[in-house]
Amino acid sequence: MARGKLRIYLGAAPGVGKTYAMLSEAHRRLERGTDCVVAFVEHHDRPRTEVLLHGLEQVPRRQIAYRDGFFTEMDIDAVLARRPQVALVDELAHTNVPGSRNTKRWQDAEELLAAGIDVISTVNIQHLESLGDVVESITGVRQRETVPDEVVRRADQIELVDMSPEALRRRMAHGNIYRPDKVDAALSHYFRPGNLTALRELALLWVADRVDEYLNEYRSEHRVSAIWGSRERIVVGLTGGPEGRTLIRRAVRLAEKGAGGEVMAVYVARSDGLTAASPKELALQRTLVEDLGGTFHQVIGDDIPAALLDFARGVNATQIVLGVSRRRSWQYVFGPGVGATVARESGPDLDVHLITHGEAGKGRGLPAARGARLGRSRVVAGWLVGVLGPVLVTLLLTGPLPDVGLANDMLLILALTVAAALLGGLVPALASAVVGSVLLNWYFTPPVHTLTIADPENIVAIAIFVGVAASVASVVGLAARRTHLAARLRAESEILSFLAGNVLRGETSLEALLERVRETFGMESAALLERSGETAPWTCAGSVGPRPAEVPEDADVDVPVGDTMALSLRGRVLPAADRRVLAAFAAQAAVVLDRRRLQQEADRAKELAEGNRIRTALLAAVSHDLRTPLAGIKASVSSLRSDDVEWSEQDRAELLEAIEEGADRLDHLVGNLLDMSRLQTGTVSALIRETDLDEVVPMALVGVPEDSVELDIPETLPMVHVDRGLLERAVANVVENAVKYSPPGGKVVVSASALADRVEVRVVDRGPGVPDEAKDRIFEPFQRYGDAPRGVGVGLGLAVARGFAEAIGGSLDAEDTPGGGLTMVLTVPTAPGRQAPEPAAAGR
Repeated sequence: MARGKLRIYLGAAPGVGKTYAMLSEAHRRLERGTDCVVAFVEHHDRPRTEVLLHGLEQVPRRQIAYRDGFFTEMDIDAVLARRPQVALVDELAHTNVPGSRNTKRWQDAEELLAAGIDVISTVNIQHLESLGDVVESITGVRQRETVPDEVVRRADQIELVDMSPEALRRRMAHGNIYRPDKVDAALSHYFRPGNLTALRELALLWVADRVDEYLNEYRSEHRVSAIWGSRERIVVGLTGGPEGRTLIRRAVRLAEKGAGGEVMAVYVARSDGLTAASPKELALQRTLVEDLGGTFHQVIGDDIPAALLDFARGVNATQIVLGVSRRRSWQYVFGPGVGATVARESGPDLDVHLITHGEAGKGRGLPAARGARLGRSRVVAGWLVGVLGPVLVTLLLTGPLPDVGLANDMLLILALTVAAALLGGLVPALASAVVGSVLLNWYFTPPVHTLTIADPENIVAIAIFVGVAASVASVVGLAARRTHLAARLRAESEILSFLAGNVLRGETSLEALLERVRETFGMESAALLERSGETAPWTCAGSVGPRPAEVPEDADVDVPVGDTMALSLRGRVLPAADRRVLAAFAAQAAVVLDRRRLQQEADRAKELAEGNRIRTALLAAVSHDLRTPLAGIKASVSSLRSDDVEWSEQDRAELLEAIEEGADRLDHLVGNLLDMSRLQTGTVSALIRETDLDEVVPMALVGVPEDSVELDIPETLPMVHVDRGLLERAVANVVENAVKYSPPGGKVVVSASALADRVEVRVVDRGPGVPDEAKDRIFEPFQRYGDAPRGVGVGLGLAVARGFAEAIGGSLDAEDTPGGGLTMVLTVPTAPGRQAPEPAAAGR
């Protein structure tokens, strides 16, 4: 029986319309004659979703008793018995009630697919198992219901259901997703604009990776070796030299010329120990390419051109950017170089750019580190020069070249022996000395063509030759080994110093540190394992690379950090010389892990402290600032209802006035609390239109005594581009605050003036003023500067005023009043085309 096909609607966030899209697809299929049923769909009391269920056959759900209640789940047996062509299964990550046949709903869907039934389902990006930690770090909410990524990746079709954060928040505010009593909490927590933007980016990136994966599978199945330039992918070949930064910037400029360009920097490291490039320079180049939006990769390969081309073709790259060779002119006798080789073998579907730079032709210099052993190519060259070189020289001296004497013959052979020592070390040089002495004895020492030496002087000469050759070879080999050992130690010190600096400055995350370990030693994967005790099971604190070790015993290299932590690497067994650096990496990894946990605890403590501060302020507001007007209202009402006192009309009027004042004051306090809540949840929506300032400001002064404010608003001011209601509330709060702190008998001056494309409203008081260090703090919620008397408010007026000013595209700042006091400057934009006129020219 053929397996059914799975189609998934992947949502960027809850409420974007996954279920709606799934039901719409069901109606389209039903119109085409497809047998389609609803196996399980939850409409969550959303009217528009519920309407779409009409006209669709729904398989009755199964009731399951659990604890003290009954719950409904999808009846898998009923769906299999009905055997439709297509079944709708909502919320793929859902966990079934205990007592169900399967633990998870995706397992129910797998049964339907195995029975040949097509399944259409939904899932949100935050429910993918691999993204659990990322989503928790973004939203602060740990998703308990997850679905394995592999289940979603196996889907035959994945359709992204997306919506901009602003549109989704509007849907939320209109009550189209949650009930009204849950809207404010959702908007201020999970549905914050930053959270929704990050979740949307996660969804887009995940789907893009799925598209790339499908494209690679298609090319592999159809044996497509040619590169398909679906988008520009530019590979930058790095050598670890300073020219790498120039190449990265040039590649980024090339990528910006086309939409969707991608830059991948790759460094090809040899497989003989530590990386040969400067770790510090590579780290700087890694940071640069990541800051510019690209990615950094490191691959292992002794044939650099082949490894670079394999990587480029593997990622379906369209261009390769290389730097002009740093080799000097005479070094080209050893080969054409990496750039020329890559350009020759790249083929017609892969463009190669050779970029000039300041380091071209200056020489490559000595490698930073290649291990304490000589490289294989140098050893082979040493053997060739030491063994074949004397043979070729002998053939030339016994053939076309004239006889130059035994002493010169020995010097020529000795030169080759020294060259063999320089290239291959001690063993090739000793072999060269033996071969050279035999050739000298056979061809040049009388009697020739025999191993007999007739002249004792020649015996001494041959002996001296062998001794000198062996001594020179030993000294040169020792010097070469020490040179490379020093280079290795230098590389190790660079790695350790750069690592320690980054860790101490807090610039390296645990994953980045493990990635550095993996790349430095050319390993397949790296993992930091820990356990709570010697007998407790191991858990993974962080890992990079495929198939990380789950226990130290599974690793190829295991470096313990105390009794409860271990750094485990897979890929190959490292030599003992590398374990010193690896131990330092392991210790630093433990430090990074501890610091990350301390930072998390500090962040939680900060959140708790901030929450406690706000709760304390709210309690203070409720306990005094809100209860005071309530107490006054209650006392006045109780007095009016009292039968024991006969109140005069004047007394009744005074009591009623006290009730009205208390109610107004209470309304003002509650209004500020609600306004701050709206600002913090981002639900303030401004209706921007052209408005006359002289119509708004007088309306904002209704709540203050008439003789306490002096108004100076010129009629010649241009129209402003604002929300009239929000501007009125902002001005009212600022004026009320100024009147509150003005001295008795003093007046607050409210004036306005036009400057270029904006209008400034200045509210000037002669109160005690505010020091410079406190001018920003007075705009924070629940802040009352100095010894403000109780009952003057909860400290939200200026915070609300600044929030409303910013919501309409303006600003609110505090300045000192000349002569003492405080001036609030409210700046709002003028309407387009309504800028202030230029000042008139002076009369002639």
